Amino acid sequence: MADVAKITVQEYRALLARSREGKGKAKYRNRRTRRDGIEFDSKLEADRYSELRLMERAGEITDLELQPCIPLIGPSGEPVRGENGRALTYRGDFGYVASDGRRVIEDVKSKPTKTAVYRLKKAILAAQGVTITEIQRQDVG
Repeated sequence: MADVAKITVQEYRALLARSREGKGKAKYRNRRTRRDGIEFDSKLEADRYSELRLMERAGEITDLELQPCIPLIGPSGEPVRGENGRALTYRGDFGYVASDGRRVIEDVKSKPTKTAVYRLKKAILAAQGVTITEIQRQDVG
């Protein structure tokens, strides 16, 4: 059996920190934010989460869900599949049930994050009868 070098916990953590340097840089100049022990892609997304939690506590919404996953279904009723053959899905930022009983899917978006893939998935979902509510900076706070 090969010799395994023993290192201390502090040395391990230092190595781990160095290996992470330069990784996870923000693609859209957002700043990852932690709120209630949950890591969000941006401060705006974390702020919206806080608003939704308050709305849930006040009884305005129910069944708040993070990162709801919705399968994309084609006109034939079959799942839309990617080049690798896997069924494609859309993952929103938040899902909840509004006071009128509607299921709401929200996605925190800025202009740069409205990619061609996002627009295509949004159109497929619209054909399925699912509306994505886009939340922008002016909608939060």
